[in-house]
Amino acid sequence: MKTKIKVLTSLALIVLFSGCSKDFLEVDPIGKMSVELFYKTDRDATMAIMATYDILQWSNARDWNSSYLVKTFPSDESNVGGGDAGDQPPYQELGAYTYGPSNAPISAVWQSNYYGIYRANLVINNVQPETDLRKQIIAEAKFLRAYFYFEIASMFGKGPLILTELTPSEYSQPFVNASAIYEQAAKDLTEAIEDLPLKNQYAAEDVFRASKGAAQALLGKCYLYAKKYPESAAAFESVITSGVYALQEDYSTLFLKDSEFGVESLFEVSYVTTRGYDWGTFQWGGNRAMENNITWQLTGPRGDYFQAGTTGLIGGWGFNYPKQRLYDAFVAAGDNVRKPASVLSLADLRAQGGDWTNESSWGWDGCIRVKYGTRMDETNGENGAVAELNYGTNLRLIRYADVLLMAAEAYHMSGNDTKAATYLNQVRTRAGLGSYQGDIMEAIKKERELELCFEGVRFLDLVRWGDAPAALGSLGFVAGKHEVFPIPQDEMRNNSKAEQNIGY
Repeated sequence: MKTKIKVLTSLALIVLFSGCSKDFLEVDPIGKMSVELFYKTDRDATMAIMATYDILQWSNARDWNSSYLVKTFPSDESNVGGGDAGDQPPYQELGAYTYGPSNAPISAVWQSNYYGIYRANLVINNVQPETDLRKQIIAEAKFLRAYFYFEIASMFGKGPLILTELTPSEYSQPFVNASAIYEQAAKDLTEAIEDLPLKNQYAAEDVFRASKGAAQALLGKCYLYAKKYPESAAAFESVITSGVYALQEDYSTLFLKDSEFGVESLFEVSYVTTRGYDWGTFQWGGNRAMENNITWQLTGPRGDYFQAGTTGLIGGWGFNYPKQRLYDAFVAAGDNVRKPASVLSLADLRAQGGDWTNESSWGWDGCIRVKYGTRMDETNGENGAVAELNYGTNLRLIRYADVLLMAAEAYHMSGNDTKAATYLNQVRTRAGLGSYQGDIMEAIKKERELELCFEGVRFLDLVRWGDAPAALGSLGFVAGKHEVFPIPQDEMRNNSKAEQNIGY
């Protein structure tokens, strides 16, 4: 963090934003103001928490450095794709397990999460809980700090645990292991839950903000990754019994714009189409806010070869092609509900009047991704705007089906298979499948693979289950090394107390 956080010595260098449910990145400069003079009013606190939410957009939609893709490309559900083997080498390294400490997307994940932690710390340590709103904002900051630390723990396995703003002499911080980071995240979330409203208590324009249910779900996830299964099950149970959430009936519409912040949503990263960017005005490069999601354009089927037919999709830049193995898994499970809403075979595409004209193209494995697809009705190509640069589709970070499946796992690992089966079968029922058969843990794993494909969870699931060497070994995964990403080179160079992960 040293090279980045050390320059953020005052709020003068933090971009502060006023927000709403679809755009909390509208820039509202406040000029130069010291920490001592800021954070005095509800408005100050609101602006500061919006700057913290900002990191979620930036880290996942940053051009060529998406956190979402860093968690996706090492999995067995998709190929990196692109134009050829030389198209965006740092991404190609993720798919081939040839990355090291200098990999730019991995470095960006580390950097963005510690940016978020820094901004959350400013709120937590400077906003005084003198009004109900400011108490809520402090709770939101604790939720966000926990989220950013969860990302560090689950992806890197260790890192500095920083809870205050550092002076220049304190930039070199010792590393702690994942268990200590999860413990701090659980502490933050436990405290946040007390002052966060339920999702249905937010006004429509604030529904993007952290809620009690989101904090309970993330708490359960932290405990799950820390292998504290009874505590994990209890946290998820609080979400399930709250009556606020349910499975959306129609899975095929779950990831469309019309379903954003719907009944199944606990927490999302929100994007907009309204900025109307063209090739000259888009925010390429650097540490810049990304109001819309260039990642969706990046991962659409390559327009050179794609003919849409009646799919509703338009061409993209050809990254993140589904593997045939995933399509076959849907077929083997008899899953005819989630399959067409997630992935199409070439035969499926042609049946909808579309086509793919180059079956030897780099990364192509016979399938097109539908979930988080490039849809013309979810971008903006009007009045000079370039459609490729204005996608507004939200990224779902926590949703109810995931909660049910994590609860099932936590209950199973706690010895309560009756409760585990109840929650597992709820997800299967929505998918048109009957009650699970055979080993319940294997059934949970299979449901997570199919239900949550292309949501950035598969790789981390395989790692925490210990299944990564068997599932990913043929792709280049090395046991004892690739369970975590390397600590970025900048951190190793600038933090005298940094510790590199084994094998890097």
